[in-house]
Amino acid sequence: MIDLKSRLLCLALATTLALPAAFAEQPSAAAAAAAQPPQRPLLWKVSDADNSVYLLGSFHLLKQDDYPLPKEIDAAFDDAESLLFEVDPREMSAPETAAIIQKYAAYADGKSLSTVLPKPTLDKLGNLLALTGGSVQMLEQSEPWMVSLSLVLGITNAMGFKADLGLDRNLMARAAAANKPTAGLETIEDQMKAMDSVPYAEQADGLDEFLGDPKQAIKQMQDMHGWWRSGDVARLDDGMRADMARKTPESYKLLDVDRNNAWLPKVEARLKDSKSDDTLVVVGSLHLLGEDGLVEKLRAKGYAVERVCEGCEAPAAN
Repeated sequence: MIDLKSRLLCLALATTLALPAAFAEQPSAAAAAAAQPPQRPLLWKVSDADNSVYLLGSFHLLKQDDYPLPKEIDAAFDDAESLLFEVDPREMSAPETAAIIQKYAAYADGKSLSTVLPKPTLDKLGNLLALTGGSVQMLEQSEPWMVSLSLVLGITNAMGFKADLGLDRNLMARAAAANKPTAGLETIEDQMKAMDSVPYAEQADGLDEFLGDPKQAIKQMQDMHGWWRSGDVARLDDGMRADMARKTPESYKLLDVDRNNAWLPKVEARLKDSKSDDTLVVVGSLHLLGEDGLVEKLRAKGYAVERVCEGCEAPAAN
């Protein structure tokens, strides 16, 4: 569920809702610190005869105590001559970005939220919004995926997760400070088109799942963050990628498989480049997992692939 909404977690969205703090009760600082496992990165090195590409699985919202980063990430950053992100950092901060998001988050077919959501889901949403003095009417022009994203952002913010602390944001800033070239695998418009292409039925299913038990979303976020911190590929794959493929197969195809296939030649071009330069590729963790992930796709093409993670047991991505 989380990755379906996390495509835009690093963007400032004016529609974010301030949900009651009770939904995101926090453990004590001592308990939280004690519960944190040592960080082990989702990092792989893919090589040909003269070039290497580092594939790093990002978590789009992090907390201050997720830093400093593991030494393996620092070493990969230092070794790379350039960085590739999902979207070019310059486009992330471009003034037209907000308008692009608004364009695809709204209906272009004359529909409205009330017409695409089943009545039970609409009633649950209305009850939740009423807790903060809101109503469904204020969201009538928003597609269900944007409503889901807004709700998730409200909860994660209350939990202390910040987009400004996300791994991709951190490495974008470091690349700028080090004058390292950066580029994007796709555009904001590409991302929005993918989100907008998800069938309304699957968008509604995702929203209904959240509304049925908002506290479960908190547990999912905590679980995924913990698995990401500990580099637990198996649990991330089952709890994120495989779960998404089972519950919302069309969403999985549009948001993961199709985009991975579009990115693959751009990543491979860095390996085939005549210059002996290395590249750090930073994408959402979902895109590196399983047989549809970039790690296994590049391995299948015959490139040497190794997990870069001290203390990790499994070198593969599945």
